[in-house]
Amino acid sequence: MVIDPQTIAALFGVAVVAGAVDAIAGGGGLMTLPALLLAGLDPVSAIATNKLQGTAGSTSATLAFARRGLIRWKEAGPAALAAGFASVAGALCVSLLPRPVLDAMVPVLLVGIALYFATARRMSNEDATARIGPGLFALTLAPAVGFYDGVFGPGAGSFYMIGFVTLLGLGVVRATAHTKLSNAASNIGSLALFTLQGVVVWPVGLAMAAGAFLGAQIGSALAVRLGARLIRPLLVVIACAMAIRLLSNPENPLRQAVAGLFG
Repeated sequence: MVIDPQTIAALFGVAVVAGAVDAIAGGGGLMTLPALLLAGLDPVSAIATNKLQGTAGSTSATLAFARRGLIRWKEAGPAALAAGFASVAGALCVSLLPRPVLDAMVPVLLVGIALYFATARRMSNEDATARIGPGLFALTLAPAVGFYDGVFGPGAGSFYMIGFVTLLGLGVVRATAHTKLSNAASNIGSLALFTLQGVVVWPVGLAMAAGAFLGAQIGSALAVRLGARLIRPLLVVIACAMAIRLLSNPENPLRQAVAGLFG
C-alpha cells in the first residue's frame, strides 16, 4: 500500500510521544495502533507494523536503562528469554484461544493493577525482599505474560511490572528497566512471526520505529530522573486508559454483559 509522506511524518510524531510514555509506564500502543488504523492499514497489518515500532521503543528503553546499570542480567535475562519464546507460541495460537474471554478479563485485570499501584503503601525506588526466586519467575509469570503478549498484547507491560515489583521485590525504576527488557523480548518474538507472514508495512514501520526509539530515550531518562514520583501515577493512568479503551468497543463481552444487566 502507498502512504503519503505527510501521513508518515504524522505517524513518526505519534511514535515519538508513544515511545516516551511506553518507556515510563507502558501503554504506548494506545496511541500508535489507532493511528495506524486511521492511516488506512488493515487490522492485521496495523498490529504487525505496531509490533515493529514497539520493538524499537522497548529495545531503545532497554539500552538506556542498561547504560545506567539498572538491569541485573542474571535475573532479568532468563525471564526475557522465556517471555520471547512464549510470545512466539502465543502468536501461533491466536486462532485457537477464546478471544472473548481475553476481551472480558483484561480490563478487569488492568483496573486491579491500577488500584494496586494507587493504594500500595510502599512504592519506592529501593528494592525489597523477593517473594520468589528469579528462576521460578522465569518459569511462571514471565512466559505467561509473554504468551499473552503474543496472543493479545494490551497491558503486557503492566503485568510484567506488577510481577517484578510484587514477586521479585524490585524498586520501581529497576522494575521498569526489567519490564522493558521482557517487553523487547516478547515484541521481537511476535515481530519475527509477523515478518515471516509478510504482513508488516515496512516504510511506515521503520519511520515509526525511528520515532519510538527516540521517544524511548527521552522517556527512560525521565523515568530515571523522577523515579516513583513519575512512574507510579503514570502507571495508574495508563492502566485505566487501556481498560477504558478496551471497554469502549461495543463488541466487548464485558460491556455487553453489563449493558444487559442494566437493561
